[in-house]
Amino acid sequence: MNLRIGYSPCPNDTFIFYALTHGLVPLEGETVTPVVEDVETLNRRALEEESLDVTKVSFHAFAHLRDRYALLHTGAALGRGCGPIIVSKERVEPEELGEMRIAIPGTYTTANLLLKLYDPGIRKTVPMPFDRIMPAIVSGEVDCGVIIHEARFTYPDLGLREMIDLGSWWEEETGYPIPLGAIIAKRKYKRDLLHKIDHWIRESIEYALKKPREPMEYIKRHASEMNEEIIWRHINLYVNRETLEISEEGIDAVRCLIEMGEERELIPQTKRPLFIE
Repeated sequence: MNLRIGYSPCPNDTFIFYALTHGLVPLEGETVTPVVEDVETLNRRALEEESLDVTKVSFHAFAHLRDRYALLHTGAALGRGCGPIIVSKERVEPEELGEMRIAIPGTYTTANLLLKLYDPGIRKTVPMPFDRIMPAIVSGEVDCGVIIHEARFTYPDLGLREMIDLGSWWEEETGYPIPLGAIIAKRKYKRDLLHKIDHWIRESIEYALKKPREPMEYIKRHASEMNEEIIWRHINLYVNRETLEISEEGIDAVRCLIEMGEERELIPQTKRPLFIE
């Protein structure tokens, strides 16, 4: 069987999937085809039922996909001190957000869900690719923006300033680490296959952790930021113990995020479990 696996071009994802997609993990007769797209494109492909068997998505998107996809135990982007940040060019007070044009990295990103949870009064959001957000703020196309990925490390270089750290707000509000992205698989597959996929991804992560320099050429081929220091800061922030296997605290954090979204009617309710039944 050939599995189509979607993941983003961000350094943490290319680091995670390097070994799996380069024949370095034994697949017991199965094959994989990588599909590398921006995470919001992956979110929408899954929502529109395009044929990705396994895919990285935002936890916000997963909350809309629970009837068809199950959460895997490996590959998650979940942790502390790694959440989205709202930045602007000029000094802006948080209470002014409701009247501002705010760039977001996609409607179904966790960044957008956190923004709406932080301030339900926000209405003027402008979806755009994450790498366009900072230039749009600098040019005045938008008043501020929610930045993710490498932009967390580079926004001061463009003269931008932090308004609100949504990840810190989440941690203070809930006490949990912030669930950002997940690897999910179609529920139609048998439990044995889903457990194998979990195992393959874990082996791929462990391979990269043992030989961290080996994937660098592949990572740079896809990265939007070529500075190796920034690339490593990105990987070290988003590839952690929760990536190898999501903890009980991590699972509680995911449930908390989904429940808050359901209470605010930002995501649909379902009785399906997070993981495969």
